[in-house]
Amino acid sequence: MIYSHPAALSVLDWFFEVLAIAALGFEGFAFVDAVRRPKQAFVAVSKQTKPLWLVITGVATAIGIGTAASGSFSVVGILSVVAFVAAAIYLTDVRPKVKDFRGGGAGSHMGPYGPW
Repeated sequence: MIYSHPAALSVLDWFFEVLAIAALGFEGFAFVDAVRRPKQAFVAVSKQTKPLWLVITGVATAIGIGTAASGSFSVVGILSVVAFVAAAIYLTDVRPKVKDFRGGGAGSHMGPYGPW
């Protein structure tokens, strides 16, 4: 019988739990940011549609919640990594472009020197 030291396992378990919580925060931030952006921005900058990104970041957040709540990284395994990568793609590729989107709507008035 091989005896493993419980303190070593608990340190590793804590490390993965902290990683899971950090990933959940990252994924949750991506989802909230996608909710806040205007629908027209996604199509205008050629980054798919807002509903698609809401589904992607929402599922990533749900997987992050499951991983953090389970206390074990191996429960969802590769899905945790895929969820984190999906949120990272949104935050590094899509968010910078939709963040800078300035849509002209009925409420925007242009003067000779810009909007007023």
